[in-house]
Amino acid sequence: MSRITEFIHGARDIVPMIVGAIPFGIIFGTLAAGAGLSAWQTLGMSLLVFAGSSQFIAITLLSGGAGAAVVLLTTFVVNLRHALYSATLQPFVRHLPTRWRMPLAFWLTDEAFAVVQHRYAEKDDSPHKHWYFFGAALAMYLNWQLCTLVGVLFGQAVPNLAAWGLDFAMLATFIGIVVPMLRNKPQVAAALVAGAVALACQGLPYKLGLMAAALCGIAVGVVLERRYRLDLIREDISCKPGA
Repeated sequence: MSRITEFIHGARDIVPMIVGAIPFGIIFGTLAAGAGLSAWQTLGMSLLVFAGSSQFIAITLLSGGAGAAVVLLTTFVVNLRHALYSATLQPFVRHLPTRWRMPLAFWLTDEAFAVVQHRYAEKDDSPHKHWYFFGAALAMYLNWQLCTLVGVLFGQAVPNLAAWGLDFAMLATFIGIVVPMLRNKPQVAAALVAGAVALACQGLPYKLGLMAAALCGIAVGVVLERRYRLDLIREDISCKPGA
């Protein structure tokens, strides 16, 4: 496919994720304004940070009087999952020049990763798959800026918007991201363990429960994946004639 076609397809395929992120972005704009951030500060955070969960955590900590070091450390821990995303996509983008890899790294989000990794997993030999990445990531970025602006401008006009339960749309989006990626028993086990640990550790400060859940899920997934591959190798050997 051509560059433009890849770009358009990327923007098209991320639309379901954008729908889930719309209320999330509006709520952020509303809460940030209510927490004392000016309109420009709120818009600047979305422009320069572009990490929904970290932005919510940051305004919660700032409104509670937390210092800059606590805010930076907490958001750093929460965003460590992006290192896993980057490591997964690195083999597909390492040939690109820095002018491509830098903005794609900045625009990499949970939603973009979910869409883009499916495209890279396809067996066609298109040399323009990074344009698909670009289209998906840019569409999500522009949507987040627009929704933040809507929240800043009109959120305060709607009483108690955060209590409407609109954030459930983002939960549904994440479920939609994870479930199709669970293709074998180790992956299912990793997801179940991570979910259980997240629930058990939700009371930990600074969202450390999320990191504990990620580490436990990774550990279980790695161990079981190795056993799973060994079992497949043994089955393959046992099925060969004369084995």
